Amino acid sequence: MAENKINLTLKVWRQKNKGTKGEFKSYPVQNVSTDASFLEMLDQLNEELIQKGDDPITFDHDCREGICGSCGFMINGNAHGPLKSTTVCQLHMRNFKDGEVLTLEPWRAHAFPVIKDLMVDRTAFDRIIKAGGFVSVNTGGAPDGNAIPVPKSNADEAFANATCIGCGACVASCKNSSAALFTSAKISHLAVLPQGDAERERRVLGMVEQMDLEGFGACSTTEACSAACPKDISLVSIARMNREFLKASLNKKPETSIGDM
Repeated sequence: MAENKINLTLKVWRQKNKGTKGEFKSYPVQNVSTDASFLEMLDQLNEELIQKGDDPITFDHDCREGICGSCGFMINGNAHGPLKSTTVCQLHMRNFKDGEVLTLEPWRAHAFPVIKDLMVDRTAFDRIIKAGGFVSVNTGGAPDGNAIPVPKSNADEAFANATCIGCGACVASCKNSSAALFTSAKISHLAVLPQGDAERERRVLGMVEQMDLEGFGACSTTEACSAACPKDISLVSIARMNREFLKASLNKKPETSIGDM
């Protein structure tokens, strides 16, 4: 069976670093296999650019299996491209038409400064996790974990939120550049499990505070984040985060100053 090929024109955002101005540059890409992934298509273009002595296009990638969260950029204004529940590395060229013009640009957010071209710095997410996205108890091995009864509905919710890969599509799709969906997923998957209960108040206070310190915008519940999420994280997680935060804030003991002692 003959392999199908298409020709495309890519308008790619090129920027040397966060301190320089960027611009779109057009590149023709010919004889692209429809069986290739989107990143494989970019590999093909980069090989051609290197052969010409030009600077290849920089983009994040690692596992290319849709589970690591490394890759991600806007394709014609859509995070990860036109398909729902799909990372850009799992997007295939069969979903595009011959002669199509595709515009590629990085995630746009103050908290995600451009490193180069389509690659942005997402270490703000790491600092949010460091502020509380963990448990300090000894969970032991699998048999020990199974010894703690967990209702199936709680386990299902925990697993659903734990699927968040931290790609940043939610932030890039939000008009306010909010990280509420990411943060709430990390809070929710621990909040519904007994292993995470002991630190739940400290966790939500620390992670929400860090999210605000990083410069992410406020959530206005437009649902753009959930629609763009390749793992279909629900807005219910944001509601849970808000509830957890309110409860923790009300229970928070005021700090005692020396004059009050």
